[in-house]
Amino acid sequence: MQSVKVKSADETIELGKKLASLLKAGDVILLDGDLGAGKTTFTKGLGEGLGIKRSIKSPTFTIIREYSGGRLPLYHMDVYRLEDGSGDELGLDEYFEGDGVSVVEWSQFVADTLPEDYLKISFQRLDNEAESERELTFEGANSRFNNMINDVLGG
Repeated sequence: MQSVKVKSADETIELGKKLASLLKAGDVILLDGDLGAGKTTFTKGLGEGLGIKRSIKSPTFTIIREYSGGRLPLYHMDVYRLEDGSGDELGLDEYFEGDGVSVVEWSQFVADTLPEDYLKISFQRLDNEAESERELTFEGANSRFNNMINDVLGG
């Protein structure tokens, strides 16, 4: 587990772009943190890094947004509204095992549906700092993701 502090949305986007260059089909990225903590901003960076031209928006009301046209498709999921645990009906495993990268915001609400291998990034606002400062904590579920964390964070 490694952490990094970012001071702006631009820094958050840059981290996403760096990570995107290392991703392959079937990778699952979990993004957890409070509302407005930077999860969708980070996903915008992933999309840019994958070469996706469409604007990345929060999928809060659609639950899943699919983006293509880049090096890999991006499946952006916001499962906040599934806090009652009804993720089974969405066929999330088809996305997780598919030809793209799956990004899951609020992953704790579909914990029983998640694959064993993933990269989890927790976003935390730093209340005592500038309003835009965040701490991102990266945790890989396997050695490949841990190596990616080292590459992205320079550790």
